[in-house]
Amino acid sequence: MTIDTPQAVPAGPRRSIELDSDEALRLLGSASFGRIVFTRHALPTIRPVNHVLVGGDIVIRTHEGAALTARAGQADERGVVVAYEADSIDPDTHLGWSVVVTGYAHLVTDPEELARYQDLLSPWVKRTMDYAVRIRPDLITGVRLTAADEADDS
Repeated sequence: MTIDTPQAVPAGPRRSIELDSDEALRLLGSASFGRIVFTRHALPTIRPVNHVLVGGDIVIRTHEGAALTARAGQADERGVVVAYEADSIDPDTHLGWSVVVTGYAHLVTDPEELARYQDLLSPWVKRTMDYAVRIRPDLITGVRLTAADEADDS
């Protein structure tokens, strides 16, 4: 493998500042892309998806044949345990933030609610996305990466 242009790693140490759950959700709401983690055949599976934050819940759209649709459809009343991660980290400075939410995912079954999410969230891929999954956060964690000499203003 050949590297065309080596990227210089920015000088200076970084500091990781823990975010409170309100700030973490605010940042998550400012992003449109993330990664959902769930189990498939007892192994972790990760899918990149776009999302919208609605009333503190994360909503993604999916399709009939998707592994997540099947997994959420098999869940009991609590839902299926998932993790959701989104971040915004500058590739040059390595500064930014990362948020991880762990919670329970359910298929959205109410037709009016499903229609609302279909209006709010456009799929990035050309495919019929007739399903939506809502994730209710149970644990919200996040970090902000700053230069070590920046004041803690978060």
